[in-house]
Amino acid sequence: MGQEEREKQERPSRKFVWVLTALLLSITVSSFLNASSPNLLSAKIVTQDLGASTSPWLDSLLRSDAQLAPIIQNADKYELQIIYTQIDRDDKNLPRFTEHDFHLNARQYFDPASLVKLPTAIVALEKLKSLRAYGVTRNSPMATGVAHQCQTAVPYAAAADSDYQHTVGNYIKRMLLVSDNNAYNRLYEFVGQRPLNERLTTLGYPQSRIVRRFAPCDTAANRYTNPISFYSNNGKVIYSQPAVENSKSLDFPLGRITKGSAYRVNGKLIRQPYDFTTANLLSLQDITSLLKSVMFPSAVSGASQFDLSEADYRFLHYYLRSTPHQSGFKPFRADSYFDTYKKYLYYGRNTQVAIQPGLHIHNIVGMSHGYLSDVAYFADSTRQVEFLLSCVLYVNKDGIINDGIYEYTSVGLPFLSNLGKLIYRYELKRPKRH
Repeated sequence: MGQEEREKQERPSRKFVWVLTALLLSITVSSFLNASSPNLLSAKIVTQDLGASTSPWLDSLLRSDAQLAPIIQNADKYELQIIYTQIDRDDKNLPRFTEHDFHLNARQYFDPASLVKLPTAIVALEKLKSLRAYGVTRNSPMATGVAHQCQTAVPYAAAADSDYQHTVGNYIKRMLLVSDNNAYNRLYEFVGQRPLNERLTTLGYPQSRIVRRFAPCDTAANRYTNPISFYSNNGKVIYSQPAVENSKSLDFPLGRITKGSAYRVNGKLIRQPYDFTTANLLSLQDITSLLKSVMFPSAVSGASQFDLSEADYRFLHYYLRSTPHQSGFKPFRADSYFDTYKKYLYYGRNTQVAIQPGLHIHNIVGMSHGYLSDVAYFADSTRQVEFLLSCVLYVNKDGIINDGIYEYTSVGLPFLSNLGKLIYRYELKRPKRH
């Protein structure tokens, strides 16, 4: 909202006072025991009214940086959430994760925007694996038909250059390299609304909802997905799936969600909050866990493990890490795709800076309605640094949704760049046994 409403402070019950006292005591004890290694402190202070959690040590580190201070000190205004996950290896090179949070709150809605492209890509690859018996692969030519309002067609067309063919693999490349919305729409339609959300639930993400294309379709139209066919290299249909309707609407775990003081639609200003109730929903914790599961599949077990092959993981790793120029993917060779494209949590949107040698950032980003997010795994083998860092903040000073006037460049992107550099510098000094 333009002027963020503060929830009323309820007087804590006697039981809560005892719980809070015990928690603060445990933090004090942990601080004493870890005085020589403050990075190991993982206790969190949980705010009862908002459900937000903050690691005291991370809070202190963030406030120590003068460039971050203006936003850190106004975290509520910017709806700021951060997850910093330290990674320590044992003598067998197995990772151990220690998470530190700042204002993390699964019930504080933010527009995930393109963050939903990662889980959609994962489930699309899982579905492809189930179609191998038909000869369908990441490189199989694909055609999308039309069977309902608000749907668009992508007819079959043979391409001399495989990089320009319509395939699941190329759609994922487009999503991960430049956050292409049309590519996401095609995979949302391939997987289907209900199967996509049911799979996220079985993986352990029951509060997530991916229910919209990136197109002006209403809630009902998004429940219908297109007919799709796959072709062999000689142009014969090898698999077809019919148009599908999700006949049972999904619930929305956070209830009614409104943001802003007004919004624009078709050039007209509507002076009331924008309703996000039926929009896509993906918490920062969930998307962080999804990325961690992609990067460290051996650290995940049971129902939370993806049904992907080693080749699928290598494919995701490569395109999560690569920038458009690095990837070798021919459609993105233009100068407009600069070397540090889409790596907000270190480079911001600096078109002139060169990539730091040895530093690889595997990430997924979001930018919509004033919300700016980046979820990343940093790996620098030359300096023995690796960690996960996720952040979302809201930069919409005028409180108007969908007017295109947001402080991405002046506030949001510089903050993300400075945040990533602060954590990277800390990791350079942090002692590691292995």
